[in-house]
Amino acid sequence: MGRMVQMDRTLKALSLVLSYPTLELQQAMPEISGVLAADTRLTAQARRALRPLMEELATRDIYELEEQFVLLFDRSRTLSLNLFEHVHGESRDRGGAMVSLVESYREAGFDPVSSELPDHLPVLLEYLSVIPMAEMQDTLADAAHIFEALNTRLTRRESPYGAVFAALIQLSGATADAETVAVLLERPDDDPTDLEALDAVWEDSEVTFGPDPNAGCPQVRDMLSQMDTPINPAPTPPQAAE
Repeated sequence: MGRMVQMDRTLKALSLVLSYPTLELQQAMPEISGVLAADTRLTAQARRALRPLMEELATRDIYELEEQFVLLFDRSRTLSLNLFEHVHGESRDRGGAMVSLVESYREAGFDPVSSELPDHLPVLLEYLSVIPMAEMQDTLADAAHIFEALNTRLTRRESPYGAVFAALIQLSGATADAETVAVLLERPDDDPTDLEALDAVWEDSEVTFGPDPNAGCPQVRDMLSQMDTPINPAPTPPQAAE
């Protein structure tokens, strides 16, 4: 039996805001903005901080929005919206955690209509919007260090998307561990215009799925709350480049 509860409209709104921009999203922005502006779980400052992004998504040229989204989230591994990219583990470990996450979705009666990986943040937020608040907050709290690192990186780039991650930390009711955040931020930012370097970075990032005898919610949460030093591939020697 699923554990579906009344939808948390704010988490659903943030899921949509972090999705690839579309004309449909632009048309829905007045309603989305209204939902976020009315949620008193967020401080007045946090709600104000979201306004520039709401305005941009509502009014900016759709092709510019699409290009910006790709440069930020698709071409930069350090800004990836696939959360398990930011935590420790070999591909097999990430695959096991993916299986666990899918099982959590099924247990809650949640069936994402998406071609994205299960740990894609908009998908996860949609799931969190339909489970009990305590469980939702626990999961967000486990990822607070990732959200803080993303907020910091986006703020450095003067991107209004940073406010979304600050809002997620507030909704979690947690404070990100500064030391863990610092380790994540030690990793240098990707240059989204250097396609050759990006190909090298993503070369070893394929996630494989497979049965995991230890699969379950605690493993998923462990994957979010723990990480080690990211492995950066060695640069390709000039003579080897095509």
